[in-house]
Amino acid sequence: MGTGVPLGGMAGIPADLTALVGRRTEVAEVRRLLSASRLVTLTGAGGVGKTRVALRTAATVTRAFRDGVCVVELAGLRDPKLLAHTVATALGLVNQSGRATLDVVTGHVRGRRLLLVLDNCEHLVDACARLADTLLRAAPGIRVLTTSRHVLGVTGEQVFVVPPLPTPVPSRRPSVRELLTCPAVELFGRRAAAVLPGFEVTQDNAEAVAQLVQRLDGLPLAIELAAARMRTLTLHEMLARLEDRFALLTLGSRTALPRQRTLRALMDWSHALCTERERALWARVSVFSGDFDLRAAAAVCAADDLPAEALVDVVDGLVEKSVLTRHEHGGRARYRMLETVREYGQDRLAASGTAAAYRRRHRDHYLGLTAQAQAQWFGPEQAAWFTRLRLDHANLRVALDYCLTEPGEAVAGMRLAVTPRHYWITLGSLHEGRHWLDRLLAAERAQSPARATALGTYAYLGVLQGAIEEALPALDEYRAAAEHLEDASALAWARHHQALAAAFRWDLPRAAALFEDAAAGHRALGDLGGATECTVKLAIAVWHLGDHDRALALCRECEAVTSAHGESWLRALALFARGLLQWQGGDRDTTDGLAREAIRLMRPFHDWWDIAMCVELVAWSAEAAGATRRAAHLLGILRSLWETIGGTLSAAPFMAESHQRCEDAVRAALPAGEFDRAVR
Repeated sequence: MGTGVPLGGMAGIPADLTALVGRRTEVAEVRRLLSASRLVTLTGAGGVGKTRVALRTAATVTRAFRDGVCVVELAGLRDPKLLAHTVATALGLVNQSGRATLDVVTGHVRGRRLLLVLDNCEHLVDACARLADTLLRAAPGIRVLTTSRHVLGVTGEQVFVVPPLPTPVPSRRPSVRELLTCPAVELFGRRAAAVLPGFEVTQDNAEAVAQLVQRLDGLPLAIELAAARMRTLTLHEMLARLEDRFALLTLGSRTALPRQRTLRALMDWSHALCTERERALWARVSVFSGDFDLRAAAAVCAADDLPAEALVDVVDGLVEKSVLTRHEHGGRARYRMLETVREYGQDRLAASGTAAAYRRRHRDHYLGLTAQAQAQWFGPEQAAWFTRLRLDHANLRVALDYCLTEPGEAVAGMRLAVTPRHYWITLGSLHEGRHWLDRLLAAERAQSPARATALGTYAYLGVLQGAIEEALPALDEYRAAAEHLEDASALAWARHHQALAAAFRWDLPRAAALFEDAAAGHRALGDLGGATECTVKLAIAVWHLGDHDRALALCRECEAVTSAHGESWLRALALFARGLLQWQGGDRDTTDGLAREAIRLMRPFHDWWDIAMCVELVAWSAEAAGATRRAAHLLGILRSLWETIGGTLSAAPFMAESHQRCEDAVRAALPAGEFDRAVR
């Protein structure tokens, strides 16, 4: 009878030539999946290390398979008709019969306990799916572990997405010892030392190494290619050249597969696996930064050759091929690209000659989105709109950058930078807001309604930062522009900003009069949000002028209005104001509860400026209740909050005296040195 005759030993697990870095957790998870499922597919972006994780996992489970582990490398195979033959060869079989080779393989594995590793299936995904399904049905004792940028889609398949290596957190400055525990840094250090003997990650180069692996997305292949460049370049020279990472990262191993010798070859391989529509979408979504949702993709990328109704299927294809990664937020799917994948898409978009058009469509989409957010800012959708904009903050930055780099777009950039009006405050990023507005105002000096509003917002953020003297000239220019344009809304906001500056300079009579006028101006225009905001601040001013009953009545009026309209942010400000005023009036029993409720309402907005003022009230309450160590911790949190948002409590003098009294009392109540330790 014709049978499969052993040709030799099975293709076992190739020995590692270099140490596998930072994959203990991934290997453990894949082992767990293999114990529960007979087919496990490792997916992930090109160069992320799927093969290394698969082979290391296979090496750790060999004892569980009495008939061994067989590794089948498929990267060099192009003809799917030869797949069964390639597997047979790896199993050590030769078909000397007239039977189909797949039947020979099936007959051989039936009754065996074997792990079959199919490495690099993406370009043969249909054939691999059929083969895996056939073998798994015929041989209950075998398990199949595959690596692919495209899931097989076989019933019972468990998918594990191999992530990039962890990289240092950009906002932190860890010690060298901490950095060396970061897998991406460890990998770079090991590989760099191999080509440049004596290289070490030290205090002098730690920041450059951290930046390098961050910008390479933690992709092991990219890190190894960069390390190879240490023969000829310094770290700082490499960082400077990363703007064109595909030209830089070209020194792969001569023994590696051709597509793994350069980063561009790896991306070209992924690109070739895509359909025409998938290639088009890959290029177009490269205009996004951070992540995006389907609505944004349809608004920016749909065209005659890529209809909106086809977009879900095309996105699904890119997710399956690991070009896009998917995560969920608030019940909606969002999609992201590694920076390396995005830059490749941008190159493709530039080559198509359509980059300018899609960058403009991207800007227009976010200009429309922020306008919608402003229109619905005072109401029940307020928190949802803020969350949506915060998720798209990276895209807003890209849109603002477009407005600054494209001639004639600065006015549109000003509209984008001030809508919705309180975005930078609720985002807790006063410095960034002023940064964009300063550049936009310098780029376009011609008078316009957009420039007037940008001036006002720039000055307002400066007041909140405590830079009042610096902000006053811009405030005067804003008011003059509002009068020239006969813009009643701008005039009302000008009075509000001037009132706030007066309040922070402790000129309370002027502040109260201006807040009163501003509230009346907004009310006359039907702007309930503007009127309510001015009224909350008026309450604080009139309290300190001695009219306590009116101040509390104004707070409760604002609470009622905001509750009736389902608004959260101004309601939180009104609760804070009432808590502050009752504390200063000696009625302190309710202050802590009011401040906590205000913080709860502010948290969805990440409004750290106003949250910091609420935490002040909680700290005062803790000290008054005798919880001095807790009060010290809260004072430490406050320092961090003010440093983070670029603000200062000195901008709110109506709280400064109580803050100092609290700090002095807590310091006096704690043993020497303990206050500073608690604050730290």
